[in-house]
Formats: sequence, structure tokens, C-alpha cells
Amino acid sequence: METDVSPIAEAPEEKPEEGSPGRAMRVATALKAKGGDEFAKPGSIIEIKFVKGESLSLTASRLLALMILTAGGDAWEDRPHRIRKADIRRGHKGNERITEMLQELHRTLFAVDDKSWRGKKATLLFSLISRSKEETDEEGGETGWIEWEFTPDARKLIQASETYAVLNRQAVLGFRSNYALKLYELGALRLHRRQATWRGDMQALRAALGIPPDVYTDFAQLRRKVLEKAKSEIDQLAHFRVEWREIRQGRTVTEIEFRFEPKGAPEVLETVDELDRHSAGRQARREGAVESVTVGQGAIPAPRGAVSVKKPSEVTFPVGTLRFGHDDLLEIGRRHGGGWDVDLIANGFREHMGERLEKLRGAKLIAAWKGFCEGWFNRRGRP
Repeated sequence: METDVSPIAEAPEEKPEEGSPGRAMRVATALKAKGGDEFAKPGSIIEIKFVKGESLSLTASRLLALMILTAGGDAWEDRPHRIRKADIRRGHKGNERITEMLQELHRTLFAVDDKSWRGKKATLLFSLISRSKEETDEEGGETGWIEWEFTPDARKLIQASETYAVLNRQAVLGFRSNYALKLYELGALRLHRRQATWRGDMQALRAALGIPPDVYTDFAQLRRKVLEKAKSEIDQLAHFRVEWREIRQGRTVTEIEFRFEPKGAPEVLETVDELDRHSAGRQARREGAVESVTVGQGAIPAPRGAVSVKKPSEVTFPVGTLRFGHDDLLEIGRRHGGGWDVDLIANGFREHMGERLEKLRGAKLIAAWKGFCEGWFNRRGRP
């Protein structure tokens, strides 16, 4: 029996007024204006169901994430969006795979519960992309663009979404398992909702992660090929960790419960460092082996055309209150601290970090502070 796979029990979402976006798109607009690698993906798109037997490949899932990142807060509008091919390829030889990814997005069907014209329960089937154009006559090989439009049904879902997950672009492009990417999105969404667990039966698990019904039919194989691989990648690349519990009837596993827990500040710093390293040595580092990486191979560069934002490389954590002259740190504490007094959390952060805090700067400081605030609320609940 499927349990607890619906959104967290909370006050019903208020639908945005006609012609105005919901909270997900407002946050997407703010994050795009801020620049950086974080972007908002609407909860309605993360939890959308594949038609039975269908799912997106890893490359198509990444392309969809880049499309949502690029469209930002305008994703719900009836207008075309554009992205450079070079920002999609990420080292692929040739552009033929972009065509394949676009075709996959066009033909993959999704399903949502709806009502018929008679007011009866119905299932709506639709695709996410209505039309796309890919430039084929290129000069220089990487100068081409693609253009696309979301379908009216997709735009309606995106516009109405009041929930969202804040994802990291480098993490999304770093996953090597499509199931890890799906679980990462689900975990980020759950943590944003302040609900750290997800529980469902085997059918719900397959639907959530897009696992075809005829693949990994033996649970031991599913555990090894899907769950263990997804956990190892998420623990390495995400801002949280994931554990799972197997619920059995006799010797048969009938349900799975995932638990998502924000990382502490030191672990967040390790994750930030890992995302800055070249992916060539990532599996070896994950498995505890040592692998040489050529000096100079660094993080995935930001897309061309993205907002250029100066890194706050000299930002340090203050010794006093955050309420005067530290707006960025104050906003993070208010947004992720669950309503606790920000200066109270800050004192806990200083005590937790100790001498390491004196050397912490810029993006690493921001990431560590955000992770600590999330962990504070996750452990203590609301004040």
C-alpha cells in the first residue's frame, strides 16, 4: 500500500491569481537575478508522473534542468526560451546528442490527475515541450543555439506551483545515475517543505524515480544498482545526505522510507570542494581510492550569457549581531532557520565551527552557514 508520497500535510496552496506566477517562479526570478549555480525547479514538475513504462534518460533530464534554469521565472510565460548548444554539450563530441535529447523530451508523456468536461476524475496526458528549433548551420562548431517553448499544460503546472526545490547546477550536471538525480530532486523538495522523509511501496518508488516495471525486478538488484549508487552520489554531491529503511512483510520488501538530512557545516565545505574538482576523479574519491587529476581541470564554467556576479571572496562571519550590515547572512538565517532567532543560530554556528571559522570566506562560508541553519531547524523543529 502506498503511503506518504503526496505533498506534506499543510495549509492548502493558494492558487496564484490568473496571469501571475506562484511562489516557485518568484523564487526562480530572484535566484536568476542573483546569479550563481542555484536555481529553483517547481515541485509540480519534480513530482510529475511518467506514463507507465516511460522515463527520461540522464542526458534528457539534465537538458530539462538546464532549460528550467535558463527560463528562470519566465518559464510559465507563453514565449520562446533560448540556450547555447555549448552550454549543453559539456564536452560531448559533436551536437548529434542534443537532437536526440530534444526528440526524447518531445515524445515522453507525463500524467497528472485532472477532471473531465463532466467533472469526473480523469488523467491528463501531455508532453513538456511543444516545439523546438535547433540551429544546424554553425560557424565555429559551438556557436549554435536551440529555442523551445513549454506546452500550455506544462506552463499551467509551472505557474501554479507554490512549492519548489533549490538545486545546484554543478550537482545536477555531476550525477552519473538518472535515479540519483531524481532522488536528489525529491530530497531537495522534501527538505524545502520541512518534511525529511518519503515513504512508498514498490510501485510508488518506481514511479518517483522513473524505474521501468521490467527493470531490476529482484529487490537485491534494485538495491545494488539503484539505491546504493544513488546514495553514494547524493552523499558526495548534494547539500544533504540520504538514508533508507526497508519495510518488510515476511522476507519481502514491500515499502521503502527515505530520510533526507541536511549536512553539517564541515560536510557542506567538503561538498563545495568536490563540486569544484574535475569529475574525472570523482568516483575514485567517492570509493576512497586515489586518482591523479591534471592541474587546471576545475569546476564546470557558468553558462555564457549568465549574469556575471562578483564572488564575495572577502566576506567573513561577524563576531556580533547579523542584523546590521550583514543582509545576505541575515536573509539566509531567516529563510532556512525555521523561525529561530538568527543571532541564536549564529552563536551556535560560531561554537560549532570554532577556529575554522576564521579562515572561512566567500562561497564556502555561505554554503556552510546555510547548511548549518537547515540542520538547526531539522534537529529542533520550530521554536
